[in-house]
Amino acid sequence: MTRVLLLTILMLAPVAEAQIALPRTPGLRIGVPGGLPLDLGLTAGAQQALAAPTAELARLEGARKARIALLLRQHADVIEADPSGDPIVRGELLAFSPTDAALARALGAGFAVLRERSLGTLGMRIVVLSAPRGTKTSRALKLLRRLDPGGTYAFNNIYTDSGTAGARADAPPAVAGAAPAAERGVQLGLIDGGVGTAQPVFRGTEIHPHGCGGVAVPSAHGTEVASLMVGRSAQFGGAAPGAALYAADVYCGKPTGGAVDAIAEALEWLAERQVPVINVSLVGPSNALLQQVISGMVARGFLIVAAVGNDGPAAPPLYPAAYPGVVGVTAVDARRRALFEAERGPQVMFAAPGADIVAAALPDGFASVRGTSFAAPLVAGLLAEKLQGTAAGHDPGPSPGFDPAAARAAIDALARAAVHLGARGRNTVFGYGLVGAGLPAPRPASRQ
Repeated sequence: MTRVLLLTILMLAPVAEAQIALPRTPGLRIGVPGGLPLDLGLTAGAQQALAAPTAELARLEGARKARIALLLRQHADVIEADPSGDPIVRGELLAFSPTDAALARALGAGFAVLRERSLGTLGMRIVVLSAPRGTKTSRALKLLRRLDPGGTYAFNNIYTDSGTAGARADAPPAVAGAAPAAERGVQLGLIDGGVGTAQPVFRGTEIHPHGCGGVAVPSAHGTEVASLMVGRSAQFGGAAPGAALYAADVYCGKPTGGAVDAIAEALEWLAERQVPVINVSLVGPSNALLQQVISGMVARGFLIVAAVGNDGPAAPPLYPAAYPGVVGVTAVDARRRALFEAERGPQVMFAAPGADIVAAALPDGFASVRGTSFAAPLVAGLLAEKLQGTAAGHDPGPSPGFDPAAARAAIDALARAAVHLGARGRNTVFGYGLVGAGLPAPRPASRQ
C-alpha cells in the first residue's frame, strides 16, 4: 500500500519540481525548508525517499544491481547468479570445517577439491569444492546438504562495494575543531580492494598489505576507504590519521574478486595479527559460511564494522552488516539527513558522514564520494581510538583475540558520544546517532 501511494504522489508531482518538502516526523529529521507539510502516514524511509528526485533515487538504489548485471554479462564463464540473483563463483561451493567422512562422501558423489583455506587462528577450515560435471551449482549445493545434513555448505558468493565516487574535487578548507591525530599504537584492519599506498595522504603511514600473491593492485574504492580511516595531509585527515593499517585486498583486479573464501582468509590474516578493529565496506547476501567466520571473530572480541548498503530504505538487509555483533553503519549528508538510498533496519548501529565529503583519489588528489561505504571507515577509526582508552588487552584464554567486554565498552563509549537524530535511543534510521560529524577533517600543518 505504501509503495502504491508513493508512486501515485510522484506521478502527480511536476516533472521539473521533483523535490517535496516534508515535515519532521518521530525518528527522522528531514530538514527540508519551506513547502507544504504532508502527513501521509508513511514510514520514515518512504517519507525521505519523497524528498529525492525519482531518477536520482532509482540510479543510486539500482547501482549495485546494475553492477551485478554487468558482471554476469561480461564474465559469464566464471560468474553466475544464485537462485536469488546474487553473483557467485561459477561451479564453486564452500564446505565449512567438513569432517573426513563428509568430505569422502562428497568426493564419491563427483565433487572435487579445488583448494583449502586453513583458518588456524580461528580454529576453522574452508574447503572449496567444484560441482560434479554437468551439475548446476544450485543443485550441487542441495546434493551436498543431503549428503551431510549436519554440515555447513554455501555458495561462494561475491560481495561488492557500497558506494560511488564522483568527480575529482578539492580538499576542504581548514576548519576549527578538527579531531586530534591518532596516537601511535592504534591499529586498524581493512578488507576491500587494494590501497594505492603511493597516494600522498599515506605518506609516513604504516600500511601492511595482504593478498594478490604480494602484487600491488591499487583500486579506487580501497584507496578512498583507507584514506578515510588513516589518511592525513595538510588538507585532509581521516578518523584515525596515521594509525597502522593492515589492508587485505580481496579483489586483486579479478572478476571473481570479493568472494567469500577470500574474505574469510582475510579475516584470518587479520585475526592472526591481532588487529582489533576491522572495516568491511562490502555488501552481499547472507552466507552460512561467512556468518560462521564472522561469529568466531566477534566471539573473540574483534570489532567488525560494516556498511549497511545502498539498496534503498525498504530493501532486505545486506551482509555482513546485518550479522549479530557486527557494527552496521549508515550514512548522512552535510545536513545530517540519512541518505535516501541507505538501508534501514535493526542492523544500523551508527550514522556517519557519507556524502558531501571527499576521499583520496588515485594517483593523487581527492574525489567526491557518496554511500555507506565511506561512513563505515570513519566509525571504524573512531572505535579504534575508543578502544585505546579501554581495557583492550589480549584475552587470557587459549584462543587469540581480545576481551569482548572491551569491544562492548568501546561501542558504548561511542554511543554516548553520538548526536541523537530522530527518536531518543537507538532507532532503525540512525542507530545510536551521528558520530564523526565534521570528518574527514583537515589536519593542522604542524601535526604532520
